[in-house]
Amino acid sequence: MNPTTWPDRLLVVDVEGNGANPPDLVEVAALPIRDGQPDTTTAGAWLIRPPVPVTPFAAKVHGLTNDRLATSPTWTEVADDVRTFLGNAWICAHNAHVDHRVLTRHLPNWEPAGVLDTLRLARATYPDAPAHSLDALIEYARLELSAAPAQRHRATYDAFATATLLLTMATRYATWADLVTAAVPPGLPGAPKPEQEPTLW
Repeated sequence: MNPTTWPDRLLVVDVEGNGANPPDLVEVAALPIRDGQPDTTTAGAWLIRPPVPVTPFAAKVHGLTNDRLATSPTWTEVADDVRTFLGNAWICAHNAHVDHRVLTRHLPNWEPAGVLDTLRLARATYPDAPAHSLDALIEYARLELSAAPAQRHRATYDAFATATLLLTMATRYATWADLVTAAVPPGLPGAPKPEQEPTLW
């Protein structure tokens, strides 16, 4: 597939939370795809001090402790910047329902143009993979991630890994429309509308 046929603005996003339910954000990353490549030079990344402390379990997963976030801005201080950066772009995430739900809860009235889900796409593209978690797919697809920032389970790293996975799988699809059909979950922005049954009237 020719990446020039993709939307002008496509951002691969990842969020990390504080372990609360529902979660407060502690990190957001948004990585543009430009000319068929992840563009780390223009990526957006924000660390956030949550109103509720990070749980020990969450800190163990992503490494963002309360001490590490003590001098970071609050969500109120960065929300406008995040909203402006996301704009009305298409977004992509792994298990995108989660990222979309958390972002729309934190950004009322924001809605992306469409949502690609690499988890849904991987199940269609790699049906024989032993698992479809991001970790499993990194290994299965043998993704080259030496240029990824930070480390696994940080939003910047996971966004880069998801972008690389998306671009690897996209080579199996002839057109953007084919990719959308396979990758956009029903009910999320950008999902193809089901064909209506013909009627007599």
